Amino acid sequence: MRMLQSVTDCSRQTLAFMAFMCVMLVATSACATVLSPGNYRVGQIIEPQEKTTLSDREFRAILQSADIIYIGEAHYTPSHVEAALQVLQSVVNGGRKPVLGMEMFSWDGQAGLDRYLTGAVTSTEDFLTESHWKNNWGGKYADYSPLVDFAKTHDLTLLGLNPPRPLVRNVAKQGLAAIESSPEGSPALTGGWTIPVPFPDDDPEYRRVIYDQIEQCHAGLSQEVYEKIYEASVFRDEGMASVISTTVKSEMPARTTFVSYTGAGHIQYGLPIPKRVQRQLGAPVKDVTVYLHALDPEHPEDVDHLIDERIADYVWLTALGPQGRQPRCGE
Repeated sequence: MRMLQSVTDCSRQTLAFMAFMCVMLVATSACATVLSPGNYRVGQIIEPQEKTTLSDREFRAILQSADIIYIGEAHYTPSHVEAALQVLQSVVNGGRKPVLGMEMFSWDGQAGLDRYLTGAVTSTEDFLTESHWKNNWGGKYADYSPLVDFAKTHDLTLLGLNPPRPLVRNVAKQGLAAIESSPEGSPALTGGWTIPVPFPDDDPEYRRVIYDQIEQCHAGLSQEVYEKIYEASVFRDEGMASVISTTVKSEMPARTTFVSYTGAGHIQYGLPIPKRVQRQLGAPVKDVTVYLHALDPEHPEDVDHLIDERIADYVWLTALGPQGRQPRCGE
């Protein structure tokens, strides 16, 4: 009888344990899972450091707790704009208000941006003229209009991150020192933003990464030209970082998240913009980098490379755009 009771107790314990494990499996089915190399699919959000994929719920929680979110896109890829909209919506759903900064708009067009968002300008054509879209970015506005529309609908602040193109060209032609005395550096052109000159000491790791990519993308140029292109890159990244850090320090109320939307090259390894923002702020801030990658199923090695290099905090795989696969220079 005691033996039967013992067996019955063991059976109950086994059943209870199995039930517990079933509950745990269900509970964790929406959690991070170990990544299967080469087995990638659209929609996966990968954490390169841990080589795991995140659930939507986990990723939303990360976004909703960040002070700054850096999103890096491949230009003119619709799935990347859609991903950015999802990030913005997640922040809103988490009870925080985003401030959106876009590389596609420049300092000298900020007044036009403000007038459009407040309804003072209603015509898209007038808006693009006042925001200097053609002079600074020049591509199809329709590709990025969903982000502007989201900002307008949700009454968000939208900031142009980029220094004006004429100023960047001036640096690329004459070097950083030239902008100190250039009339193109006037407040009227820069939208009132302070140009960070003299620049801080160079970051050796940033220089190594960016200089190598410049040489890969623009083969056959002289070292003097490479140096000036590099200085223009420094100027753009430092300038975009200054918009973010200035806003975070002086204009953002509690429960506000700055969402930066730029080309992926500006967030790679956390070097170009994120590290500069941290330095300019002078204090730690909770940030996250999200590298958007349009997945070509025929080239899983592209994703392998991003993961192995730990290109960002998270790599989000999206659908291919109309331009197809877009390998980085030198690959």
